[in-house]
Amino acid sequence: MRIAINTRFLLPTKMEGFGWYTFEIVKRLVENHPKHEFIFFFDRAYDEKFIFGPNVTPVVLNPPARHPILFRIWFNYSVKRALKKHKADLFFSPDGFLSLTSDIPQVGVIHDINFEHHPEDIPSSARRYLKKYFPRFAKKASHLLTVSEYSKQDICTTYGVDSSKVTVSWNGASSSFNPLPNGQKNVIREKYAKGKNYLLFVGALHPRKNLKRLIAAYRNLRESDPTFDYELVIVGEALWKRSGYDLEIEDQTKSHIHFTGHLSLEELAQVMASASVFTFVPYFEGFGIPLVEAMRCGTPILSGNLTSLPEVAGDAALYCDPLDVDDITNKLQEICSNDALRNELSQKGLKRSKQFSWDQSAEKVWEVLRNSI
Repeated sequence: MRIAINTRFLLPTKMEGFGWYTFEIVKRLVENHPKHEFIFFFDRAYDEKFIFGPNVTPVVLNPPARHPILFRIWFNYSVKRALKKHKADLFFSPDGFLSLTSDIPQVGVIHDINFEHHPEDIPSSARRYLKKYFPRFAKKASHLLTVSEYSKQDICTTYGVDSSKVTVSWNGASSSFNPLPNGQKNVIREKYAKGKNYLLFVGALHPRKNLKRLIAAYRNLRESDPTFDYELVIVGEALWKRSGYDLEIEDQTKSHIHFTGHLSLEELAQVMASASVFTFVPYFEGFGIPLVEAMRCGTPILSGNLTSLPEVAGDAALYCDPLDVDDITNKLQEICSNDALRNELSQKGLKRSKQFSWDQSAEKVWEVLRNSI
């Protein structure tokens, strides 16, 4: 088979959600199936480290696809021509964007459709594009992949897609995430949290991640409980230019909150393993890879109870209502003040993390690709 793949999120300088998903899945496809040919479609200069084997042909297609107008040109003209030129049997798109003008079989991964439920969270130009084109992508695809049963049901219901057309393949997490000895944890705490125990958030600074309510709950707890002495570490950058959004933090709380920006994978793994509690309370999530990363580290989890998060964390998290600041506050106090609960959640997380594997995910993806031609 000759499989063309949208690899535009394999970026040499900074990898985010789509990029890491593409990396973990596509690397395994190339290495596990050396008799098949893969054509990688980049939208800018690429790094040789992303050419995972001799069975890969890298192709740079213009224009760089980072704006709705350019999306249409890239997928419907540049990709269409390249699929024909390179005689591809199939087009695989890990970010769900497809070519509506090409007739070859296409498989897209729709991770979630948050924009259908919370359009206010997304800049207007991107919102219009996503709401107009993703229903078309869902119908155009020979088959769809998604990352949770929650997202599958949401896609099928919202877009009227038959459930037999959508396959669920859970995400995994990097093997870099593991428990750390106390000595290394102390070094990380000194670097990021003034040497103190800390709560951790990891994710894009985006409205649906619900940081405003998390920070409000954190402030409430600091003000109401004089024994509470945890710092709050926030790892991530703005997803959209405007969405490093107006987090109003009072002066007395600000000195206890530490924004790290983007971290390398190795540093992120150490920060995750050194946290006292991983606090992850989005009001919408298609999967939530940081939950698996926390579980692999044995870091206790406070999770929101909406959308896909209970499916992923199972019994390895304490849950709260992410729309209720008082409930987040109360659950934060419960998990921070209860050593036995944190130990229990840590052990359950280590056990549950074994259910999530990029190897298994990649094999599921391969089965879908193979059966879509």
